Order: sequence, then C-alpha cells, then structure tokens
Amino acid sequence: MIVPQSANRSAPGAIRYTATQSPPRPRIQVLRCMLLLIMRSPMWKLFALKLFVSLILVSMILGAMAVSLRAQQSTAKPEDTEVWQPEPKVVTPGATCAAPPSDAIILFDGKNLDEWVSAQDRSAPAKWIVANGVVTVNKTVGNIETKRTFKNYQFHVEWRIPENVTGSGQLRGNSGLFLASTGPEDAGYELQILDSYNNKTYVNGMAGSLYKQSIPLANPMRKPGDWQAYDVVWTAPVFNADGSVKSPAYATVLLNGVLVDNHFELKGETLYIGQPVYKKFDRAPIKLQAHGDPSPSISFRNIWVRELN
Repeated sequence: MIVPQSANRSAPGAIRYTATQSPPRPRIQVLRCMLLLIMRSPMWKLFALKLFVSLILVSMILGAMAVSLRAQQSTAKPEDTEVWQPEPKVVTPGATCAAPPSDAIILFDGKNLDEWVSAQDRSAPAKWIVANGVVTVNKTVGNIETKRTFKNYQFHVEWRIPENVTGSGQLRGNSGLFLASTGPEDAGYELQILDSYNNKTYVNGMAGSLYKQSIPLANPMRKPGDWQAYDVVWTAPVFNADGSVKSPAYATVLLNGVLVDNHFELKGETLYIGQPVYKKFDRAPIKLQAHGDPSPSISFRNIWVRELN
C-alpha cells in the first residue's frame, strides 16, 4: 500500500513516496548495488579505458579512409573510366530503317525462295508464290522455313493482309512467324500474324502477341491492304545437359515501329491447347505459317536477319 506523503510518519531521513510513485522493487535495488560495485572495481576502469581507446582507433581509421577516398577522387581523371577495347565492328546501315544493313543475311529479296525449304520436308523446296517482288502464302503446300538455322538474332519482315480480306477473329488474315521452328507443322515459338485492325479476338492471340503467352503493349495495326512490319530481337533459350532450362527465351518486338513486346520472357514453345513447355534444342530455322483459315492469303517482302553473338 502506498502511503500519501502527508500521512507518512516514518523516521526522520526516511525516503517518502507520493501517491503517484512506487518504492523501488528489491530486485532493482540489488541490480543497482551490483552495478555500483562493478563500476568502482579496477576491472571496470580497465574495460572503460580499453573501450575509449578502441573508439578513438575506429574514429581514426574511418577518418583516414575518408581522407584517402577524397584524395583518390581529387586525383581521378576522366580517362580512368574510359574503355577503348574491343572496338565494335563497323556496320553500314540501310538507306532506310527497313533496308538491310551491311551484315544482314537476306532471306527474301523479292526474287526467289532460295533461302527457304518446306517445313514438312526439309529436302523439298519452298513452293509459295513469288511475283512482283513479294511472296504469297500457298496454303495447299503448308509452312516454309529457312534453310539456315539461327540462335540469337535481329529480324525484319514486312507483311500485308489483302485489302479484300474476309472473316473475323482468328479466321481473318491468320499466319504466324515462328522465331524458332523446332519441328514440322506448327512446332516452335510463334509470333502471331493476324488482321487486328478493327477485328476482335482474344488479346493474347492478336497481332503482336507471342501466341497465347504475351498481350501486346499496344495495337499499332494499319488497315488491310497496307504493309505492316515486324522488327524482332530474339534471345534463344539455353538448356543444361539434362534438358532443364538454364535461361529462358526472350523476345522484343516492334510492330510498325511501335514496341509491343518488351524483352518478354517466354514460358516455352507455343501450344494451341495447354500450357507452354520447353523442349531442348540448340539452333533452329525461322518459319512462316500457312494457316488453314478460309480468308485470302497474306503476302511477305523484305525479309532479313542479323545474327547476334
């Protein structure tokens, strides 16, 4: 019980407590006595001296480091952070952004399909229709793909939906650019080609989508009859010896000069039904699709690729 100060009749010199104060608990008093004894001991004085000296040493070291850093900065030169080697190779750009640069491999120049074969039988020539500087899909013979195989690259292709296109959704100017063809038919990693000018469909299946994986960042499609252009930077997946994925595939895509896929990480090969999955491969051809939709066939021109190391 706390005794009010006015009612406290203890002996003279005794400590008095008000109603808002409590006398120290016995345990706290013991701790206080122990601490006083420690502080009065020679060991405590030695410890305090060592601590003081240590703090001074740390302060001196930090100060010396700061002085050294300031000295380094004061003597630094712009040349210290300049890198001169190795020099990038010289590449002569095309006359326009769409024209192939000097180190590009021309896959179609408007004259022939010498760089292409049938995707169903790589020993057979590509039999799409070449006329007037463009190549038009021949749906009766199926997909075509490049003779050469690639890993990482920069790619350019221009494509045109017929002005008289018919149909809607996925049945309107459908085709595909397979950035890596891993087998016949539609095996591989597909960038969708479709008439997406005022044509509703699922957004991960419109032009600019990495089919059934990415949703384009924008829809910069021109109307049917106008030429569209894809510019792609493809980073192929890398696999471990056991077939597991060491690093995934990435694609950056511009459609008509507008970024629609920004270093997009793919989850595996394109599948129409089911979830994408990776299967080990190294280099692969680039494939163009002859889709079976009933709309008039689309055309391509000015196809080139730059291999990236």
